[in-house]
Amino acid sequence: MNASVLPLEIHDLTVAYHKKPVLWGVDVAVPAGQLVGIVGPNGAGKSTLIKACMGLLPVASGWVKFFGQPLRAAGTRVGYVPQRESVDWDFPVNVMDVVLMGCYGRLGLLRRPGAAERAKARACLDQVGMLPFADRQIANLSGGQQQRVFLARALAQEAELYFMDEPFAGVDAATEAAIIAVLRSLRDRGCTLLVVHHDLPTARSYFDSLLLLNMNVVAFGPTEKVFTPELLQRTYGGRLTILSEVAHAVGVAERSEKSGS
Repeated sequence: MNASVLPLEIHDLTVAYHKKPVLWGVDVAVPAGQLVGIVGPNGAGKSTLIKACMGLLPVASGWVKFFGQPLRAAGTRVGYVPQRESVDWDFPVNVMDVVLMGCYGRLGLLRRPGAAERAKARACLDQVGMLPFADRQIANLSGGQQQRVFLARALAQEAELYFMDEPFAGVDAATEAAIIAVLRSLRDRGCTLLVVHHDLPTARSYFDSLLLLNMNVVAFGPTEKVFTPELLQRTYGGRLTILSEVAHAVGVAERSEKSGS
């Protein structure tokens, strides 16, 4: 792979529902090996951005390239973890079957998973702490366990670029810690990850870079430069609750840095 080719380029992307724009003029170029948080208020277009990039929503204008290519050509190099609420968890399938779905892109339509794929799926489940649940129906899992299974499926894809839509939503503290550990391990292996996230106090410590979004791009860059009261005020419209969260998050981070120095 050409090291100069970016894993993700978005140019002048506009998405509209019923002729009403919900995203417009989005320009983003994401370098490799970054853990990027997509942050903004409700209705800002965070999930819409991911779905448009993945070809799940039509775009009014603009284009998206993955490693210099359209999505179809990039194929298995791109992985996607949707919101847990968008999944039919009553579908009669067990945990192992869900994770094996991550292998189908590399197998093709005519080949079925074999011993090698099952070994890979078990390793991915073990990485997220779900191997003991391999034979359990997904409907019989807690929300946090379901999210771990989806993360294991993403690991089985062995993609280079991942989109994740609110992977921390509705999970317990232990699951959140497990998820961020896996995301960081993928980043450390050279993967690029874009993660929709709604919790400002943790955004500063979780991500290398932040994309501040409110229907268009307010700012994109290293977290320490973007996570400021001024830019977040522009993103969230100056809501006092948001600004107090920012002040708290910055204060906690600064106290942590001082205690560690």
